[in-house]
Amino acid sequence: MMCVGRACAWLPRKIRRRVRECSEWMTTLYYTLYFNYFTTFFLALEVMMEPLFWFVEKFARFLGPMFVTLVTVMTTSVVTIFYVCLLPHVYDISLGLTVFHLIFGHWLLANIVFHYVMAAFTQPGTPPPQNVPEIVSVCKKCISPKPPRTHHCTICGKCILKMDHHCPWLNNCVGHRNHRYFFLFCLYMWMGTIYVSWVGHELFRQHFYGDKPTRFPPFLYPLNAIHDAIYNPKENPKPQVFIISEDSPMIEENYLEYYYHIAVLYEFILCSGVTLALGLLMVWHAKLISVGETSIEVHINNTQRKKYKKKNLIYTNPFHYGLKKNWMVFLGFSNFSSFVRRVLLPSTHEPEGSGLTWERASYKFHPDKGLQRVSNGTPTS
Repeated sequence: MMCVGRACAWLPRKIRRRVRECSEWMTTLYYTLYFNYFTTFFLALEVMMEPLFWFVEKFARFLGPMFVTLVTVMTTSVVTIFYVCLLPHVYDISLGLTVFHLIFGHWLLANIVFHYVMAAFTQPGTPPPQNVPEIVSVCKKCISPKPPRTHHCTICGKCILKMDHHCPWLNNCVGHRNHRYFFLFCLYMWMGTIYVSWVGHELFRQHFYGDKPTRFPPFLYPLNAIHDAIYNPKENPKPQVFIISEDSPMIEENYLEYYYHIAVLYEFILCSGVTLALGLLMVWHAKLISVGETSIEVHINNTQRKKYKKKNLIYTNPFHYGLKKNWMVFLGFSNFSSFVRRVLLPSTHEPEGSGLTWERASYKFHPDKGLQRVSNGTPTS
């Protein structure tokens, strides 16, 4: 309004008043047609992203098998190159070290394959059509009751118990019954990529850098390449012409050494890249598990905290049982023996509870220590 007044300051008073009235009328009309108290920036962003959501819903189910095939092919290639290229190199150095790699490497491989297969082919869990013991809402798409922590997956077309997200790399939803398999697969795959990068870093240094000294460790090959380009520039060699005749000696190229060279570079670069990407994903999910949240609930809880804060209240996650208990419930162990059997070794044990009802954490206000979580009647930090 002020901008309109300033822009029309040179006009006669009656015309200015008329322009101001028209401007107020247009503003009132706009808010009458489009204003909504419940509209937020995120809701507007969600509406703008609808075409992208439509694309994901329509094509993600077709891309899923392609991603699963890609994971299988890349994992198989890494294991094959480890056996063919890296393990013989280790055997030339030490027999005892080779035995260690055979034991440790196969333990990692067994856990990776087991948890990936279980995460991909285990149904995450869906609520029954009736006799749901605890109902918090009704799914607008399934038109069926929704238990706590249950959300609808538009790609799978059904509600998922304790849904975390739909993973295209698994071609499956991550939910109540396969969340542990997904996280342990990420953990062991991350450990495996670190392990392969560590075993193959010496061969990679030899094949990538040759006899040149490196400013940074070998796994930081982009930094080494940039440093070498800046401080050790090479003049472009002059082109050389070779005249080949019938009397020239045969030119032979050792393709085996060439493929060996490519395999070593491929192995290290792929594993080091996956280590970085998977490490960031691991940190994110470990943080969520530590506070008893899923990838969906973290956004819901953040919204609730903002609403409560405006009312000078504190919102607490009802499914946050404390750091230690959160991990024990998630992984399904109670002592060191069960930790070895259920976490360090492949295990098909079911998660705690049915996924239809969930224990709520209790809190108690202490005048000196503030809000404290209560476990078995005893306040805990």
